[in-house]
Amino acid sequence: MIIYEAGKSPQNGFVKVRNLKRKFLEIIASSLITFSIVSLSFYFSPILKEEIKFWNVKEENTRLGFGDLIVKMDAFEALDNELDPYFSIHIPKIEARANVIPNIDPGNSDEYLEALKRGVAHARGTGFPGQGNSVYLFSHSTNSSLNFSEYNAVFYLLRKLETKDKIYVYFLNKKYVYEVVDIVVADANDTSWLENSGQDERLILQTCDPPGTSFKRLLVIARPIN
Repeated sequence: MIIYEAGKSPQNGFVKVRNLKRKFLEIIASSLITFSIVSLSFYFSPILKEEIKFWNVKEENTRLGFGDLIVKMDAFEALDNELDPYFSIHIPKIEARANVIPNIDPGNSDEYLEALKRGVAHARGTGFPGQGNSVYLFSHSTNSSLNFSEYNAVFYLLRKLETKDKIYVYFLNKKYVYEVVDIVVADANDTSWLENSGQDERLILQTCDPPGTSFKRLLVIARPIN
């Protein structure tokens, strides 16, 4: 295509067309970069928010004296009283609390996604606290702010747990205390953990790993200490 202008050579027209194309491409590139930055910020905002909360709590606990820690424990107890005494969970280290929805089919996405709007899901066919079998609880590590508010993401920081950390489960008006003994990263298709081990009781908490993906499963294994 040749653009003719009065008193100017066709070459000048080509230069103008190239300049227009360059500016257009620059605008498109800038728009894509801006969109990518905004999208990534939106995508990772739940991770950033939870990480900041965790480190703030950790720093606060190091500063607190014995008396302050007692007051905080009393505050935790008051918050736990607001949980459903029929079935609920509290993980003090990551300040995670949620009601537990029992007998949810982990293979039925419609069923468990609906349950996760109300709390953590208990896998159908696994045991309950105090029965001597494996108790399997699962939740999302959801991948966006929209899903974070729609689906319960209390297990978002499970990867912060270590051996000896405590987990409290309330079931039928009784408090069960578990202690973390192992943390495992398993294949997404590995369902062996849903089976009762036939050994002593254990609590298994499951979330997605890495957070916001469905590549693997992070499993926290805990044993009762009471």
